[in-house]
Amino acid sequence: MLRPVINNVFKAMALSLNLEENCFLNQFGERGVMFARFNYYPRCPRPDLVLGLKPHADGSAITVVLPDREVEGLQFQRDGQWFSVPTIPNALLINVGDQVEIMSNGIFNSPMHRAVTNAERDRISLAVFCTSEEENEIGPADGLINEERQDCTRKSGIIPMTYFEYYQLGKRPIDAVKI
Repeated sequence: MLRPVINNVFKAMALSLNLEENCFLNQFGERGVMFARFNYYPRCPRPDLVLGLKPHADGSAITVVLPDREVEGLQFQRDGQWFSVPTIPNALLINVGDQVEIMSNGIFNSPMHRAVTNAERDRISLAVFCTSEEENEIGPADGLINEERQDCTRKSGIIPMTYFEYYQLGKRPIDAVKI
């Protein structure tokens, strides 16, 4: 059961910001959507020329990843540099998505990441994307908006282009809802 893990992550994130522990869960909703994607990256003789997955950020609230036990391939970008995520057998990786970046008023960031290929070995991973209930409108938690930290999002919440179109232009979709 993944739902208890997700609930605990949301509660821990809220408490780390001195917020009421259910504030993110309330926005997520009791019927938040989860969908899984199994990823298979075959070995590639020229990993310097082929990405397994283009750089992107997740539009979900959070993404739970069960990475390959032995083969690295996930990388996160920080300050323009790519860093590989080490493999830790039987560990889950929790990635913050755009929805949590909005709910946290930009305190938690939805990182750019990508998957790379390996010259010698195939790699398999599982990603479970957890998104809020479709009809729920998400926004910064009330306790995170004050004179020092204004609401950093546009109220409409409408992203005029698709995620794919934004990435083709070298932009992040979440930037469409930020002021």
